[in-house]
Parts: sequence; C-alpha cells; structure tokens
Amino acid sequence: MSPLIGPASFKFFGVFPAAVFSFVIPVVGVAFFAYIMARRLAPLVKAAPDNRLNDIPNRIKNLAVIWLAQYRQPRYRVAGICHIVIFAGFLILSIRSTSLVIIGLSDGFALPGFDGALGSVYNFFKDYAATAVFIACIVAAYRRLVTKPSRYAVPEKYGKDHTAEAVFVLAIISTLMISESLFEATQVAAEEAASGHGVFLAPLSLVWIFKKMVAGMSQGTLQALHILMYYIHDLTFFFFLCFLPMGKHFHVITSVFNVFFMRVKKGNIKPVKHGISEEELDDLESFGVKYLEDFTWKHMLDFYSCADCGRCSDQCPANAVGRPLSPRFITIKARDLIFKNYPMSGEIYKSNLLVEDIYTEDEIWSCTTCGACEEECPLGIEYIDKVVDLRRGMVDEGMVPQSLQKPLKALEKRGNPYGMMEKKRADWTKEKEFAAQCEVKILEKGATADTLYFVDSISSYDDNIQEISRRTAKILDRAGVDFGILGKAEKDSANEVIRFGEEMLFQDLKEQNTEAILESGVKNIVTADPHAYNALKNDYQGLPPVKHISQLITEKIKSGSLTLKHAIHPEKVYVYHDPCYLGRHNGVYDDPREALDAIEGLKRVELEKSRDRSFCCGGGGLMLFYEPEEEVRMGVLRVNMAAEAGANVIVTACPFCLVNIQDGIKVAGKEGEIEAMDLTLLIEQHLA
Repeated sequence: MSPLIGPASFKFFGVFPAAVFSFVIPVVGVAFFAYIMARRLAPLVKAAPDNRLNDIPNRIKNLAVIWLAQYRQPRYRVAGICHIVIFAGFLILSIRSTSLVIIGLSDGFALPGFDGALGSVYNFFKDYAATAVFIACIVAAYRRLVTKPSRYAVPEKYGKDHTAEAVFVLAIISTLMISESLFEATQVAAEEAASGHGVFLAPLSLVWIFKKMVAGMSQGTLQALHILMYYIHDLTFFFFLCFLPMGKHFHVITSVFNVFFMRVKKGNIKPVKHGISEEELDDLESFGVKYLEDFTWKHMLDFYSCADCGRCSDQCPANAVGRPLSPRFITIKARDLIFKNYPMSGEIYKSNLLVEDIYTEDEIWSCTTCGACEEECPLGIEYIDKVVDLRRGMVDEGMVPQSLQKPLKALEKRGNPYGMMEKKRADWTKEKEFAAQCEVKILEKGATADTLYFVDSISSYDDNIQEISRRTAKILDRAGVDFGILGKAEKDSANEVIRFGEEMLFQDLKEQNTEAILESGVKNIVTADPHAYNALKNDYQGLPPVKHISQLITEKIKSGSLTLKHAIHPEKVYVYHDPCYLGRHNGVYDDPREALDAIEGLKRVELEKSRDRSFCCGGGGLMLFYEPEEEVRMGVLRVNMAAEAGANVIVTACPFCLVNIQDGIKVAGKEGEIEAMDLTLLIEQHLA
C-alpha cells in the first residue's frame, strides 16, 4: 500500500474531500466539450449530403494505413517522426489518462486486466511513451520557433500566423507528460522511503528522472506534490479536450473520421448533388458551391481537420510558380468562416458568395487539378472536388475567364476546344508517308474493330501533337491489334470540361461519346492521352475496359508481340515525367518505366519529384487556354529539375505534358541541351 494518500481519499486542510474536485472537473469538462461539439456540428448538419458509406473494406484499410500507421507522415522526415511519436504516445497514454480520471474517485483503481503483470509491462512502455512525447514536443517547438520551415509561414494576405497556437498546444502536451510522470514519481519515491527497497522504473524515462529529483523530500512535500500533479493533469486534460475544437488542433478529434470518410476512388469528380440523377440536373435551380452551406458535410469536416502543416501548398505547383493559390488557405479561410458564422453562442450568420467573401476568382481558376495536395495530405483532405464545385458555382454566376470563353464555345459548337470542323478530326491519318505505311479504320458505315483508339481533341487537331496519334497507330498495328477510330463521331473526352465546372456541357459530350463508342461495338478502348484515359475510365459509365497506350505497350512487350531493338542513342540520359492524370489519378507508374527499360542500352534516371510526387507541367483543367498570373512557368521548373538530374531527354506519356515541357525548354533557354518526346515516339523508333 502506498504511504501517500490518493486523490480519492485526500482532504484539503484535513476537512474538504478532494474527491469532490475529482468528480466536478470531469463532469464540467465533458459538459463543456459536449456543448462545443454540438455547436461545431451545426454547419455539418446544414451542409449538403454526401454518400461516404460505400466501399467499407477500403475505408478500413485507409484508417489502418493513413490514420493508425501514419503512412504519409515520414514524407517530411523530422516533422513526420515527431508527429508519429506524439500520436503513438497519445494512443498508449490514453489508457493511463482514462484510469487517472477514475483514480480521483477510487484510489488504486486499475482497468480490468491491468492490475497484474500486464499492468507492469504497460507501465514500463507508458513511461517511455511519455518521455518520447515530451522530447518530440521540444523538437517540434524548436522547429516552430527557431528553424521555422517555410511551409509554416503565413503570408500577410492570409491572416495571422498559427505558431503561437502550435507552441501553446505543445506546452499543454508537455504539461500532461510532466504532471503524470511526477504524480507517479512522488508515489514511487514515498514507497521506496517507507520500505527501504528500490522500485524498478524504466531507466532514463521521465518518471525515473523525476524520482531521482524528488527522492529525499519529506513525506509532506511528496504528498502535496502528488496531489498537486494529479489535479494539474486532470485540469489540463479537460481544458485540452475543450480547447481542441477551437482551432487547428481540432484534427486530433476529427482526423479518425476524416480519414475513414476520405475518397476511396481517385480520378473521378463528385456529382453536382448526391442523390440527383443526370436527367434531373436540368431541374436544379443552382449549380455548384456558392455559399458555405453548399459544401458537403465531408468537405466541412475537411475544414475542421486541417492541421495547418502546409504540406499541400508545399507540393502545389500553382503555389510554386507564384499563382494566387495555396491549397492550405482554401481550407483555413473556410474554417475561419465557419468559426465566424457559427460562434460558440448567439445566432448563426449567413455568408456572402464565397468567391466574393473569402476566395478570389484567380485563386480558384489557378488550380490545375493535378492532385498533388491530396496525395500529400496525411489527413485525407480533398481539394479537387471543392475547387470544381466552386467553379461550377462561378460558371453558374457567369464568372468565366475571358481566355476560356472561346474554347468553351468551340467545345459546345464543334466538340473540340479549337473550333475545328468535325470532319477534320481524322485528317491526321491522311499524311502521305504515314498513310502508305499504316491504314487506320474509321468505325462508320459498318466498319468494325475489336479495339477503339480514342484519339481526343489535342491529338486530332494540334499539328505538333498529331505525330503522337500516328506513332500510336503504328504501335497498335505492329502489335497486331485490330483497331479503329471514331473519326468525326468522336467528341472531346471532356476531362477538362467537367473539371472546369461546365457540368451540362460535360454531360452532353459524354452522352455523344458514349453513344458512338457503344454503337461501334468495340470490346476495348486504348488512348495515348491520360486526360481521355481518366475521363473514359472514371467519369463515364458502361464503357468497355480502357487502357493507356503505355499499359498496352508493356503488355505486348511481355507477351512477345512487340520487340524493341537496342537504344539508338545510348549516350543520352533519359528521364520519365509522370503525367498527373496517368500517375496520381490512376496509379499508372510502372508501365511507362518498364517500356523504357525494355530498350536495351537506354540510360534512365529518376527525377527527385517523381511518381506520386511528380510536379505538374501545368496542362490540366483547360490550362493550355488559361492565362494565369505567375512568376515562372511550371514547365520551366520541370525542365530545370530534369537538367539537375542530368537528363538529356524528357520522356512523357501525355500530349499536354509534351506541349508544356517543349515550351518550358524554349523559355528556359535549354534548346540543344534537352529535348522532350512522347513515349510513343521513343517506342516506335525502337520497334525491331
């Protein structure tokens, strides 16, 4: 039995029972927390519906990998390790924190099963967990106050810096670790003094250190310190619980739910409104997000869950080139608006149009929908759907950039952004040298084929990019694929149209393409354009299986249908640039690399920003037609990255990327030093 009186039996001044405080503190704390949470849930109740109970197995997987295992945290090593230590420590110490609350009402209480050997083992690891959390807090505070990584900075236009809040929370966590350890240390010191025998503690842990410090203190001092530390811990614990929903540390509570409900399918765009069929779209009075409550409840939860770590903006290409967009502040500004409109007491306010109130038009149009922000976020926060919803609202209000109005009208009238005649869509097949080598069937007037080559607009009409179409056709022909094209019946895949926010135009183009594809009777679809690949695969329904040409090339090489000869230029160094809509949105990383590596003697290096961290060229979301304000082109930064990697040739598998990287080479002044080519050109050159 401990020689110290526990908080459940202790009496202040020998008269007033401390147990009263042990009872009042949690009751008041829980009551305040319940009230705060009720106010915080109010905007979610008013928000738009969102079906997030599908695909439960993958949601559980995300919970295990992204939330519990903290899989994305180490991508920023020091900060990630600190967060993992604090997170894991909190999980371990949650058992101790729960038992401490009850110890205030029942001396010596132990949770079922923890009063024996299991409890001893747990206490050993618990003491080290508290020590590790304390050290991690010191490191994190040092980073916040001294090294100050640039991603934490808050530009003046975005409001106040959150460093003070972050350091304050680290101080609260440290207080919890110190008070719990001192509470136990005083008890152990008193036991050793009374029995004359030492008690084993985890060496070099906080409890071990504090026990050394308090050893030799009088019984009265140990008793006072024991009770003081208990109530400091109790008050701090419930204060922290109620403080969390008041700022960016709300993610401590919401993260588990946010990760569970995060998107499980990539590449697609959420419907205009959940529960509304495509046929009912005409009946909607308003499209997209215009006011705060137009966001879905999951997107509201995103706003609450942001940890303000700045990883999304640090990886955002639009932010890197100085466009007026920082994904981090898309979330923070919305959260601040929620806190303003839904205060802890009093009436609820209604905001103005979001684009007039907290966002700017240029900010929302600057997004390339590359997905780098979503891939980086350790909390499953979504940005693309929010941006698209805001654009839908802007389009509905007539807020369309001048440079985008012409291509949109052309898409509506001609089915392509260039305004070219439909009958010219297949003109790329008529080039004399190509026509003499390869015959391309047009699937009309009864012509049939097993595979449809979906060309899409840029590869049909852009004189420079038409070469990709011809090389793709040659590869299909050499591989023995029975293929054809739709010709004038093909419309733009509309991958950019839906991401621009023109929902009804997207539905029209999708309907025309779907009808033409199904009427052709093809069994498979292949395309060399990742944007078309993404739209047909993720935004359309009921189509035959879709493959990107890189997947088909690798498949045919492995089967022996395609054989590649030795590298034509073994002296050159090649680097592969991952297109956003092939890589991040659809997970196709290995096939293009395997195709390149199948060329014997070809030297290939990797870019530092590759695979799911690839840097966008700037061509997504109708960006080839948009004229943003920026300090430097994304393509130029990408070219410079290739130069730093020692590459002579940048290979990509996307016509949009090819255009932007070729322009980037010119603007960077690296013509003659670096060249850009599409994967289809390189493969066709090496066909044996």
